[in-house]
This record gives sequence, structure tokens and C-alpha cells, in this order.
Amino acid sequence: MTDKNSKKLVIVESPAKAKTINKILGNQYKVTASIGHIIDLPKTKFGVDIEDGFRPQYVTITGKSKIIKELKDKAASADEVLLATDPDREGEAIAYHIANALKPINNKISRVEFQEITKNAVLNAIQHPREIDLERVNAQQARRVMDRIVGYQVSPLLWQTIYKGLSAGRVQSVALRLICEREEEIDKFVSIEYWTIDALVETEAKESFKTRLVSINGNVLDPQKFHIANQQEAEEHRQALEKETYRIRKIEKKTVQKKPPAPFITSTLQQEASRRLRINTARVMRIAQQLYEGI
Repeated sequence: MTDKNSKKLVIVESPAKAKTINKILGNQYKVTASIGHIIDLPKTKFGVDIEDGFRPQYVTITGKSKIIKELKDKAASADEVLLATDPDREGEAIAYHIANALKPINNKISRVEFQEITKNAVLNAIQHPREIDLERVNAQQARRVMDRIVGYQVSPLLWQTIYKGLSAGRVQSVALRLICEREEEIDKFVSIEYWTIDALVETEAKESFKTRLVSINGNVLDPQKFHIANQQEAEEHRQALEKETYRIRKIEKKTVQKKPPAPFITSTLQQEASRRLRINTARVMRIAQQLYEGI
């Protein structure tokens, strides 16, 4: 618990989230928002020193100088600063950059992390602060630098060889390659005509069930290896099968345990929302963010 006169500064990313968390924590805490990243690679130049271990050359994002000043002013009057940015690589990097900006003003800085904005989750996180995870920070920095290298080095090549305006990316270029390879496979595919034979079989007890012909004279039917090639051949087999009497050789019973679906990740959430609800990805992400922020 904090002293009555003490005040802790909690920094999150979203203003809407700040309002929700402020209601949970009460007046012994001041909750404010950074509104995302405060620094990033420059937009007008490469911004990566390849000769110095791929060191990023960060600059203050346009419009964020005012926010940084506000954070410093609030940190100066706070007993402690708690960085409650999102629980992922981006959030960890944002916390790291904010900490670097505030350390000259207030060096009592801790990281808190919660997966949901509920009273129990937030209070538990506040009671269990930790250090900033530099491995996460480095992972985010590596991703950002890779994005910049691929985008800046490959995009101009596309402009020269295809046309201006095309962009290359660490993820999008690989995804495009996979799509093109799949399309080539589709173009090369040669369709094969084959027939299957299904039968509705009736027992002496007048019970019926569906069956399918799976082999002929010991040869397993397979569209690529051994199959019924045309309608005439299928008709010949049908006529022969109708003359036969069949018996059940074996009945197997077994219990099958089916695991429940895995919890949603971003991609599966978007896929299911599109398939079941016909909602586009942008709206899905807005709804998910609002749910996370408790709006």
C-alpha cells in the first residue's frame, strides 16, 4: 500500500486505457498515456548504422516532443514511475524508451505487465513490478531494423525493375513469394478424371448405412495411382457389385478424445470473425482493442 500523500505515476499507451485503469487504482496513482512510441527511426533517411553493429539512430516522432515533456513533468513530481505499456515486444520497447527519457528526472522506474484490464489483474501487476526485459527490447529493435533494411534496400530495386511505388517488406515480400509459388503450382496442375462408387447397404434387420468402394482386387483406389478412370468403367464395376452379397467382417469401437480449439491469436481471430460474422480485419482489431481496454 502507498502512503496517503504519495503519488505514483503509471504510464500506459492508450488514453482510453488510462481512464479505465485510473478508475481501478484510485487517487493515489496518476495514470497517463504515451500514445504509442515516442521515438522511432527517421522517415527521411536510412537511420541504421550498419558499420556499428546495425545500431538504430532513433529520433523523436513528430508531435511527441510535447508528450515527452508532459511525461517528464509528471515524473518529476511522482514518488515512482510504473511503466504499464502493452505486454508484448512493442510495449517493452516503448517502456524502455520512456524509461531512458525519464531516468534523468526520476530513476525510480519499474515495469508492470497485465494481460487483461480487470481490477484483479491490474492490482496484482502493480504489486509485482519487475525490471524491463531487455531481450524483448532487443527482439523489437531487431525486427524494426530488419524492416528498415529490407524496405530501404529492396524497394528502390523494385522501382528500377518494375515500376515506382512498389514496396518491399520483411514479411510482405516473403508472403508474396509464397503466394506466387502456390499460384505456379495451381497453374501446373493437371486435372485427372476419376470416379468413386458409394452404396447404401441394407442389413437383414433392415438397417441401412453408407459405404464406399475403397479397393478392387486388393488394389487400393487412389486418384494418382489406381482409380476408376471413366463413367463406363464405373458402370461396369457398379453392375458387378450389385450382384454380390456382403458381410461385415469386423466392427471396431473406440473412444476418441478431441482437444478443444486453441485460444485465438490475431490471425485466427480475424479468420473466424470474417468466416462467421463477415467482419473485416480492421473492425475486428478495433473491437478487440476496445475489449482489451474495457470500453
